[in-house]
Amino acid sequence: MKQIKEKHSLAMRWCHWVNFPILIIMIWSGMLIYWANDEYKITLLGHTCFKFFPEGFYKTFNLVHRLPEGMAFHFLFMWFFILNGIFYVGYTLVSGEWRELVPQKNHLKKPGWFYCMICISAKWHHLKKYNAAQRIAYTAIIIMGIGSAITGIAIYKPAQFNYLVWLCGGYHLTRVLHFALTLGYVFFFVIHIVQVTLAGWKNFSSAVTGFEVIDDNSKPTIKKPMTRKKLSSRLPYSKK
Repeated sequence: MKQIKEKHSLAMRWCHWVNFPILIIMIWSGMLIYWANDEYKITLLGHTCFKFFPEGFYKTFNLVHRLPEGMAFHFLFMWFFILNGIFYVGYTLVSGEWRELVPQKNHLKKPGWFYCMICISAKWHHLKKYNAAQRIAYTAIIIMGIGSAITGIAIYKPAQFNYLVWLCGGYHLTRVLHFALTLGYVFFFVIHIVQVTLAGWKNFSSAVTGFEVIDDNSKPTIKKPMTRKKLSSRLPYSKK
């Protein structure tokens, strides 16, 4: 017998699907800005092992000479990103859904590879609404979002928000943190898409509709009829 089970509220689904295109636009426009000063690279003993990013990467995705366009999109959509994040965090606190998102103490005792296996393994998705790996990932995304907002505003107006620049360790370190958080989003996207793909269509459709169709194979319990002795013991009179 199939049953319809509520899984995700409307507010959670709204924040999820609104945030997805906003983050895509933020990363894309951020790359247009980064092209003008792509100074980050990985070096070993004075030799450049990898540079973020190769020139062919910019040309392939048409990211060259578009700095004004990138700044316009980035500084516009960052406010939608911040407002959506404030609404999401506020809703989880008011509704109490934060209890299902925050990791428990025993979740932090497992090694990192264990949670990577949970993320990419489909057999764990039926256990709870959010398993341990999902709790850690979704909580980390909230922290990353707060970090991106703080570092982004500090880069946007370093003179007006000089205390944020100081809090982040200086303007250069603020840029490094903002860049590292962006790479973190890309990594999360890859893991999240693999996870959703392995979880199957039912898991994906529940993020759209808010409901999940489950098979209820539990057998109904049939109570045995009471004996005359038990029935007489429950009557309001007693035998003498």
